[in-house]
Amino acid sequence: MNIRSLTRGDGVVLGAAVLLFIASFLDLYSFDNVPDSVGLPMLWGSGPVVFSVVLAGVIGAALVVVARGLPQVPKVAGLDLGQFGAAFTVFAAWSALGNIVDVPGGFDNIGDNASEGAPSPGIGLILALVATLLMAAAAIATPLVPALKGALLPAPRPAAPQPYGAQPPGGYGYPGAQQPGGYGHPQPGQPGQPGQPQPGQPFGGQPQPQQAQAPQAPAGDFSPFWFAVPVPRPLFAEDGSPTPIAELAPGTWYLAVEQRGPALVAQTQDGRRGVLQDTSGIQRG
Repeated sequence: MNIRSLTRGDGVVLGAAVLLFIASFLDLYSFDNVPDSVGLPMLWGSGPVVFSVVLAGVIGAALVVVARGLPQVPKVAGLDLGQFGAAFTVFAAWSALGNIVDVPGGFDNIGDNASEGAPSPGIGLILALVATLLMAAAAIATPLVPALKGALLPAPRPAAPQPYGAQPPGGYGYPGAQQPGGYGHPQPGQPGQPGQPQPGQPFGGQPQPQQAQAPQAPAGDFSPFWFAVPVPRPLFAEDGSPTPIAELAPGTWYLAVEQRGPALVAQTQDGRRGVLQDTSGIQRG
């Protein structure tokens, strides 16, 4: 799971889920004229509230976030995992609203019988309603609002180019290859390096001059470069098939190896190559 593919909307969903979890430990109902010493039930004390509000909201938020971080989104009952999670959050918000209205004794009796200790929604139930409404709104609006579709974590800058002969760090995203050893430290299996005597050459003599290599043909105007996408974008096969072979996620650097008109041929972390048709707004490294 790539956490850098999460959006600002996913961050709002996660924050609302945390608020809902905290609210589950607060009072379910409040009563007038009841001493503070009397323990009031919290949300975990009501089975309907736990299943329809707390668990439904937390599970929905988890499905939305997990679906965003997966390279290939699975489907449940014909719906994407993220859409299924958004439906859970809407159900949790609707259930929280129903529990706010339908308090024991009836909603209309709250004001009339306040002096007799009639119950009213507690702070936990109110916060649960706010959290589920915020969660459902963010889950639904994220694919529609550009401000929520932005990356939650900024893309890291690529590493500075390594000096000639330096050992590059490991891992995908760091250009450069290991260079031959310095003077007096030839690579194994490479005769003729400086500092290594050749057959027939007297000890301590000067090394024979190296044969000049043939100049290579120019590679063209295009030079490979690293780039990151602002939002998740599909990567299509080079043969022109309409089915995506991968999805480029924000926060990850990819290598552009070729340009085909307005499109780019990109290489993923696992070595797959494909065509990125939408190159608007990409960030060059």
